[in-house]
Amino acid sequence: MSNKDPVKIGLLFSDSGATSTIGRSQLQGALLAVDDINKQGGIDGRELLPVRYDAQSDPAMYARLAERLITRDKVNVIFGCYMSSSRKAVIPIIEKWNKLLFYPTLYEGFEFSNNVIYTGAAPNQNSVQLAEFMVSNFGARVYLVGSDYIYPYESNRIMGELVQQHPDSKKLAEVYVPLTADFKHFQNVIRDVQAKKPDFIFSTVVGDSTTLLYRAYAEAGLSPKQMPIASLTTSEAEISQMGANIAAGHFTSAPYFQSIESEANRSCLARYNAGFGDLCVPNMCWEASFFQVHIFANAMRKSGSDEIAAILPFVLGSEFEAPQGRIRIEPSNHHTCLYPRIGIANSKGQFTIVREARRAVHPDPYLVTHSLGDWAARIDNLEI
Repeated sequence: MSNKDPVKIGLLFSDSGATSTIGRSQLQGALLAVDDINKQGGIDGRELLPVRYDAQSDPAMYARLAERLITRDKVNVIFGCYMSSSRKAVIPIIEKWNKLLFYPTLYEGFEFSNNVIYTGAAPNQNSVQLAEFMVSNFGARVYLVGSDYIYPYESNRIMGELVQQHPDSKKLAEVYVPLTADFKHFQNVIRDVQAKKPDFIFSTVVGDSTTLLYRAYAEAGLSPKQMPIASLTTSEAEISQMGANIAAGHFTSAPYFQSIESEANRSCLARYNAGFGDLCVPNMCWEASFFQVHIFANAMRKSGSDEIAAILPFVLGSEFEAPQGRIRIEPSNHHTCLYPRIGIANSKGQFTIVREARRAVHPDPYLVTHSLGDWAARIDNLEI
């Protein structure tokens, strides 16, 4: 093979189905990084060539397409997956062929694979901070609602345990709805919320259903000033679906929001808007998908190869000036040092950041320690 041949990478996201809004944003984040890299001369003069498939929000399709990328398209590195069920479906394929998966999504933790680099938040980088923030500001009586798959079950378990560390805590309910839930499902949930009167609702609802939950909440006349929804999964993309007026006043914990005031973030958003327009709404998963492609490219420049044995030592321990801050891949567990933040949705469809870490928080996917990191208050009240 000539050293000028393109470097093929696999992009395995969902451009259709229940989670396509986020899947499409992850795809666009990766493509933005590919565009950046190729405009800078590629990887030592070699063009980065994405081979992309639509997994249609179906874990079984993810597994089939991962195998196709490896066996037919001869790809050594795949960037992809949103839901934990899709990641769980792909990992056996990746491990069987000894290839590398970069996974750009927050997840429930309690996992390690030598063939995976995890660039989304682990529970100690979002759940721990959200639990502390909500209990301190609203109280410890929580109503848990999520979509019916792996991530919400595990996240609700973790949130329940975190909240129960506080006096007067109570888990009032733990409810799961189908990924294809309709509006009636959420009307029933909100009626139960009204009866139980929690201090806050913790949502791990994902995909198109997210809009329905917040709409049912708004139509019931509930007020986020008294009983907000707190989420790890509701981003700017979901707000664009439901409308800023419905989302305003609710909270999300994430390492990235569009409203971060940094040169790296402003520059990244400007390049995205110039190149892609309104094809998606940048969010936490978009950002992780963007910077992980750069991590790969920088590592391959040093390794000279995208074979896992050659490139992995250069991925582990590497750093990159991401839109959220300077991130680092932790060698001991393949997760990423990130900057936890709490945002309150505002009337412009964005998040006002009300808490953020002063320094990157080391990933602790097994929750051995529940460190909150070094926090800074951004505002003195929660008015939107």
